[in-house]
Amino acid sequence: MINIKESTLLIVDDVPENLGLLFSYLREIGFNVNIAESGEDALEQIGYAKPDLILLDVMMPGINGFETCRRLKENEETHNIPVIFMTALSDTVDKVKGFQMGAVDYLTKPIQHEEVLARITAHLTLRHQQQMLEQQNRELESFAHTVAHDLKNPLGGIYSMSQLVIQNLDCWPQDKVLKSLEAIELTSTKTLDIINSLLLLASVRQQDVPMNPLNMAEIITQVQQQIEFIIKKYQGEIIISTTWPTVQGYAPWIEHIWTNYIINGLKYGGKPPRLELGATSEENGTIRFWVRDNGHGLTFEEQKSLFVPFSRISQARIDGHGLGLSIVQRIIERCGGEVGL
Repeated sequence: MINIKESTLLIVDDVPENLGLLFSYLREIGFNVNIAESGEDALEQIGYAKPDLILLDVMMPGINGFETCRRLKENEETHNIPVIFMTALSDTVDKVKGFQMGAVDYLTKPIQHEEVLARITAHLTLRHQQQMLEQQNRELESFAHTVAHDLKNPLGGIYSMSQLVIQNLDCWPQDKVLKSLEAIELTSTKTLDIINSLLLLASVRQQDVPMNPLNMAEIITQVQQQIEFIIKKYQGEIIISTTWPTVQGYAPWIEHIWTNYIINGLKYGGKPPRLELGATSEENGTIRFWVRDNGHGLTFEEQKSLFVPFSRISQARIDGHGLGLSIVQRIIERCGGEVGL
């Protein structure tokens, strides 16, 4: 389902009365609505504020609706925005021309409010589903790359090292055999971690889980115990709030989130890392749980890819498969929340 309050519409019409009526009706429903009185004005606005859908009048002075639509569809940045023409024309030839220009639908004036809402909702839903499918396709391509690269390399290493050990078992000294077996174990652990992360990413998308009140202090204590060796490895200091608000969630998933955030803070924090964990009540009634570290921060480009599946913050500094924060985002959204930096 689409979220009306998060959807922005652009109405383009040179008649102020038409603009006013549609604007008032759609704003009252909850849409964010922008208006333009000409094709030129619309193209200029879209250059810096892209709407989710455009209601476009056909007959306008200057650049008419057909030409405006043609320019939108030729632009790589705007060609996917759904356009619904509004026109008093009933000639089939004009409608066919509109569809040839790339419009997704027609509304015949005078506009009926119930009809315009139904058509807007339908096409926003289709666009949302299209965007989800495009995202899934990108993730599928990244998944294939991960399987082909991130799994192929360690599995190849395991196979090669195992062959060496087998071939030289009688002539290698015990310490060399042990060192090789330890390398095989370490690589196997990394491979298993990739597989488990991929399985969790898939299960979060598909699995329905019960949402129950969470004892956040208990969850964080369990996480600390599980990653104690990592905390010692980085000589990290973790400062934890003494009070935690109760929220709804699925404890095993939330435990994974804290594990991921804390380990990230240890890896990318200062030397030694110092982490603070806490929660803040927001004015809108939500709770913001947060982790702060003493690292040097992230560039704008790094911030943009932070929650993108299979993206690494810095390949040069830290090894990894780039799934952790994308899984965090998927979990939080399934629990009805948001993630951010």
